[in-house]
Amino acid sequence: MIEIRKITRENRDDLNLKNEPFQMPGRLIPSLKDGLWDYRVEWFEEAKSLCFPDENYDFEQYSKDGFILGAYEGEKCLGIGIFRDTCWKYSYLYDLKVCADARRKGVGKALIEAGMAEARARGYRGIYLHAQDDNLNACLFYLNCGFEIGGFDNHIYNGTSQEGKADIIFYKQ
Repeated sequence: MIEIRKITRENRDDLNLKNEPFQMPGRLIPSLKDGLWDYRVEWFEEAKSLCFPDENYDFEQYSKDGFILGAYEGEKCLGIGIFRDTCWKYSYLYDLKVCADARRKGVGKALIEAGMAEARARGYRGIYLHAQDDNLNACLFYLNCGFEIGGFDNHIYNGTSQEGKADIIFYKQ
């Protein structure tokens, strides 16, 4: 059984959960018409695999400016959610990751639900996040968790090695 609990000084090493490869079978293409967001999916001819570089998160920094949740099976950390405080009415989901062998088992959704409860307890309306448009599985996961598209940024990666990608901003209330 999965248990969601805050990451504290005692289990802070879990914050640096290793990144593992994930599939990128396509991209989400949002569109805005008459103030309403919609989207379509563009499938790649060949799915790509990507693994983000491992982070070295500073527990003191991230716990001071927000909260960190871990998903546990016994003492094994299966996933983490890093939520940042903002001056807006939404807590910012800075990072969400789940071990490859625990994906599609409700771990990510449990982290989102617990994050939403904590965000509301802190006075926020909900959660927002950015996801790359070509990380289709993540985009569809967030939509499936009740997030809505709230914005699109096709300039953020200009001049970088990620040129050609865009960020989709998702909100959940």
